[in-house]
This record gives sequence, structure tokens and C-alpha cells, in this order.
Amino acid sequence: MATTPHLSIADDFTLRPANKAVLSSVIEAFNEDRDSAMAALPWIDMSKDINRQLSDMLFDIESASDADRLHFWSIHDKMGNFAGMVGVGDELQFSDSHYNLGYWVKPSFRSQGIAVLSVNSILSWLESRGGHFRIEVAVHPHNEAGLATAEKICSHWNGQTLEEFVGVELFGRTIPHKVYLIDLPQNGE
Repeated sequence: MATTPHLSIADDFTLRPANKAVLSSVIEAFNEDRDSAMAALPWIDMSKDINRQLSDMLFDIESASDADRLHFWSIHDKMGNFAGMVGVGDELQFSDSHYNLGYWVKPSFRSQGIAVLSVNSILSWLESRGGHFRIEVAVHPHNEAGLATAEKICSHWNGQTLEEFVGVELFGRTIPHKVYLIDLPQNGE
């Protein structure tokens, strides 16, 4: 079992274990750009109370942070400003996978490589734990920014891109997603 650690990315950003303390920042970021938030959090039901769903998400993340099923971080700049969220969870498409990877960066912090740097820090941490981990990255094919980020991550970590789309179940519907797989450690030991 591993507790979600604090991690650093570059000199200007840190990853803090996500918890309920960032709820107001997450709600503000969600409302700032609902379309990209929905791409990152496709399980959100717009017909229900958004604030409650985000609160429940953070409660679940915080509750599971030392059960080794979920590891999620809030991204902060050196001034402590909330820049987004990143993490690995247990909503898997394949039985031989260990985690799925998700990332979401606020509009004002985009185009700085924060998602890739954050993911690199997380995957390095997972790799340092020893053992084998298979990480899935599932991206909706219309999420161009998410696809570009996933391609960079996959390239950096010698991952593979599945040629076929994979159906992801959301609200009783099957939505095709592009899926990338990353195996740790990279050398296959």
C-alpha cells in the first residue's frame, strides 16, 4: 500500500494530494471552462448538482488516498494557485491494467506543458515503487488537446497506442475512446 505523496514538477509547480480543501477552486475551474472539464470528468451528470458531484469526487479521492486504488493530486503554482488536477484511478477498460490516468488543467495554465510534467512525475513515482504497472489513458476522439497530451506522454514513456477505438460506458451509453497503454517499468523488468 502506498499513500499519495507530495510531488514536485519543475521549479514552479507542486502536486499536492487532492482533498476537500480544494473544492472551491475545483468548482471555479469547472465553471471557467465546462467543456474541457466535462472532457476530463465525463461521468459528471449536468442534470444533477455539479457542486455536490465535485464534492463527492474529492471526498472519494481523499478517502481512498492510502488504499492504493486512487492517487489524485491538485496542481499548484509556487504562489499556491490551483492550476488543475491529475491522477490515476481504478475505472479500467482492461483486466490487466492497474490504473487509468486523467488530467485537467485550467485554461489560464494551459500551453505550459503542466499536464505532461505532472504525469511524468506521477509515472516516475509509480516506477520507483517497483513492480509492474499498466496504465491506461482513454481520451475522447474529439478532445484534441487531450489527444495531443496523451500522444506526448505515450511517446515519452514508450507506450502503445491502440489502433481500435475502445468503448467506454458513460450513462448507459458506449462512447468510443482512443486508448493508450503505458507499462512500467519501461524496461519491462
